[in-house]
Amino acid sequence: QVQLAESGGDSVEAGGSLRLSCAASGDISSFVSMAWFRQIPGKEREGVATIFTRTHTTRYRDSVQGRFTISQDQGKNTMYLQMNDLKQEDTAMYYCGAARIYSAWDNSAAYGDWGQGTQVTVSS
Repeated sequence: QVQLAESGGDSVEAGGSLRLSCAASGDISSFVSMAWFRQIPGKEREGVATIFTRTHTTRYRDSVQGRFTISQDQGKNTMYLQMNDLKQEDTAMYYCGAARIYSAWDNSAAYGDWGQGTQVTVSS
């Protein structure tokens, strides 16, 4: 099983930027896709963005479109999420997940490997 480790979470003011990283212990090209999800206490985990590892096709949830950019570096087995113009509603624990099957990109059940999460807090 591939281990995933997120980093880069922090506390920032609204309008600021952060870059999250997700380092995999193995070859990420073995996955169909990788994605960033986020979760706040008491709510379901929601998809933020995904990237298909072979085609580099990306998908975003509407609320982050134009502000967030997902990317990958297969040489480093690492996925990134560049987050710009952060808003208070972006505050959450961010998780990276990896899927070995095709499914709706924001279906968390399709992702069999998860990291431990990194906290992003945006203040006004």
